[in-house]
Amino acid sequence: MQDFVEIGENLVFLAMTIASVIALGVFLERILYYRKSMGKLNDQFLTEVRHALHEKPEVTWEAPLTHTSSYWRFVHFALRQIGMNRKGLDESLEGQIISEKIEFEKRLPILNTLGNNAPFIGLLGTVLGVIKAFYGLGTLGASGADVVMRSISTALLATAAGLGVAIPVVMANNYFSRKSKVILQNLEILKKEFIAFQMNKNKV
Repeated sequence: MQDFVEIGENLVFLAMTIASVIALGVFLERILYYRKSMGKLNDQFLTEVRHALHEKPEVTWEAPLTHTSSYWRFVHFALRQIGMNRKGLDESLEGQIISEKIEFEKRLPILNTLGNNAPFIGLLGTVLGVIKAFYGLGTLGASGADVVMRSISTALLATAAGLGVAIPVVMANNYFSRKSKVILQNLEILKKEFIAFQMNKNKV
């Protein structure tokens, strides 16, 4: 049994290492993606679009530096729909928002899963370590106190590793979820203003 417990402990620490690498990879990929739709240039572009919708009878823009941002894609999609004078602008823009939402939430379930389960994996390592410690205590008796204490120390380290993975992962997931919510709310505002713009244009 002792051999199986030791194998289990090693697998737990291996799982923690793999989870850390995966979480770091997802975080870097997502931060690069989100940066395309965040920052001063994107906020400035959003302000210019809203101002033009309020003040100008016709709206066209050159592609700004942030041409890969969700705001740019949404604005140019809306302009194409209005330019073709298609019906159902509301539904078309809502579909575009959903498309952007899917992209923003891509891979976030990985962070959510790791954040929720890493502490339990660490706890499993702790349980295995405690089993190993009690087994050693029963086998070696009082003379094996050093071995028992080392086993308990390793067991607690597994819990610490689980929390060490889970805490930053949960923070990153919350950060991306908040940024996604803000960007999608701005797209909802743009949708309403484009619909109002089209209605006013049709009245003229």
